[in-house]
Amino acid sequence: MTKPDLSIEVNGIKFENPFLLASGPPGTNAKVISKSFDLGWGGVVCKTISLEADKVTNVAPRYAKFRGRTSNEVVGFENIELISDRPFEVWLEELADLKKRYPNKVLIASIMEEGRRECWHEITKRVQETGVDALELNLSCPHGLPERRMGMAMGEDPERVKEVVGWVKEVSTIPVWAKMTPNIVHPEGAARAAVEGGADGISAINTILSIVGVNLKTLHPQPTVEGFTVSGGYSGQAVRPIALRHIMEIARGCPDVPISGMGGIETGFDAAQFMLLGSHTVQVCTGAMLRGYEMVSDLEDDLRSFMNDHGFTSPRDFIGKSLPYFSTHADLVERQREAKIERAGRRNRDNEWKGEIAKETDKLTTN
Repeated sequence: MTKPDLSIEVNGIKFENPFLLASGPPGTNAKVISKSFDLGWGGVVCKTISLEADKVTNVAPRYAKFRGRTSNEVVGFENIELISDRPFEVWLEELADLKKRYPNKVLIASIMEEGRRECWHEITKRVQETGVDALELNLSCPHGLPERRMGMAMGEDPERVKEVVGWVKEVSTIPVWAKMTPNIVHPEGAARAAVEGGADGISAINTILSIVGVNLKTLHPQPTVEGFTVSGGYSGQAVRPIALRHIMEIARGCPDVPISGMGGIETGFDAAQFMLLGSHTVQVCTGAMLRGYEMVSDLEDDLRSFMNDHGFTSPRDFIGKSLPYFSTHADLVERQREAKIERAGRRNRDNEWKGEIAKETDKLTTN
């Protein structure tokens, strides 16, 4: 049997497979990005960078695991990690070097800035000069730097999203993806605003604002840093149902815009669900942190298995294929009513005759 082709083209960029490492620790420097390229990931979104890394200080510990009640399985994961604390100039050098060494690999730079047009112009122009293939605008980090009105503080406001994306598109020469926050009620609103601002694609979802738990011995919430903490971002397989709903809403609200979906993807079968709901590529962060970069081969095997089962030869064959099956509750009620009527019409009516033929004939007569 011929192996299905996992490659896909998005915004003119050819991905050898739809699996990307999401912005975060898996893409925190050139060394680890190189390793992921060597192992076969279809692309990498580097950890979010900004112009002034000296304003960023990460703490330790900064992660907390949420485990199953009766097992040791990690079903959820919280982080209070900030964007990259590495100097901007170092990042520019590393991004340029990576593209020279891996010209056929897809490298996407995640960028984040304060709400000033000149800052977004500067970071956009300087980063794209390194040769990266696309930009992902972090408009969705749920914690850290709220005092600078960055991340989710921008992404929860559709008008702000449109404005910031517009600033970037004024100077960008490569595709721009806007990364959406799940910490809003109507995700399609912010996504549409990004598209109106000129976004070439949408990434979703970022982590969900959370508190993973409280230690009942110390009474300190987790993760604890010198006895204190802040609300963090929740990820892992537990958020997948929420992420799928956001992808579905965004795909229906922005039907002609490619989506890079993420949120609890740990297997190729998870990825297939995101693609059936409209994702063109998928991103993995927590899964790689827990299982290692080598998981990409399993992701590919799983996705090919799914495609073989259905006779799909390319991801394009099934992207969005499950979207038509979403409706309204009123429609579900009507469909069920009609189905009952149809099933009733197919019953073996001849078995219902009891022998009182005159009375039974009268019951089946309308006049």
